[in-house]
Amino acid sequence: MKMHVIDTGNLKLDGGAMFGVVPKVMWEKLYPADEKNLCNWAMRCLLVDYGKRVFLIDNGMGDKQSEKFFSNYYPNGNVTLVESLKNAGYSPDDITDMVLTHLHFDHCGGGVIFNKETNEHELLFKNATYWVSAKQWNWATSPNRREKASFLKENILPMIPNLKLLDKETEIVPGFRAVMFDGHTDGQIIPHIQYKDKTIVFMGDLLPAAAHIPLPFVMSYDTRPLLTLDEKEAFLNEAAEKGYVLFFEHDLYNECCTVHNTEKGVRVNETFKLCKITE
Repeated sequence: MKMHVIDTGNLKLDGGAMFGVVPKVMWEKLYPADEKNLCNWAMRCLLVDYGKRVFLIDNGMGDKQSEKFFSNYYPNGNVTLVESLKNAGYSPDDITDMVLTHLHFDHCGGGVIFNKETNEHELLFKNATYWVSAKQWNWATSPNRREKASFLKENILPMIPNLKLLDKETEIVPGFRAVMFDGHTDGQIIPHIQYKDKTIVFMGDLLPAAAHIPLPFVMSYDTRPLLTLDEKEAFLNEAAEKGYVLFFEHDLYNECCTVHNTEKGVRVNETFKLCKITE
């Protein structure tokens, strides 16, 4: 079994939106903002190679949207999804399983490309099964007004021929478990991956960054923030007890961390790159 970090570039989002009701004077100590109050966020994916099957978790936002669309998110960074795959020794055709935590554009947009020759949208990972929770699929294809702008039909509908829906917590292959959370958006999959003696948890938008570990630090994007609080508390207590490795999708500064209990609650214990435990 091999694991590779797959970077797909960065985007900028409003710091207030990313930290909800927490005052800027508190969150900016943990995660800096620029003069426009924008914070820079990674779109970091994870490749898990089991030999016969190669999993990719999330795929960034891609590059097929309009210039007007991208002007709202300030895409930056020096690498693309396909370049990162190539640097790790893979091509899109090698991916057999595309696991999507949820269907917001910055998590699934890279899995669908626009073919200028046919003038159609098509799957980048043609040989892959696209795994999504049934709750999230139903939520995204009949979007509520709050999330509608994040669910783009051109990112979602082309998956249908290769789509596999999960209706409950599932071990897709031995050691790769899809666990469901509903606070951020219905049916978000948070993969738990067994690697040697460790459990690596791909945090998606349950915990976008290490800065979100304190319980009140909840995004304004979450549809059910009080449920997120409960989900975070239960997960973090479990992570501290069992020594989980938290892998961050959006944290520009930290790839991974472990957590422990303190007088102030669960907090970061140690931060490190994934290669520390995989090489």
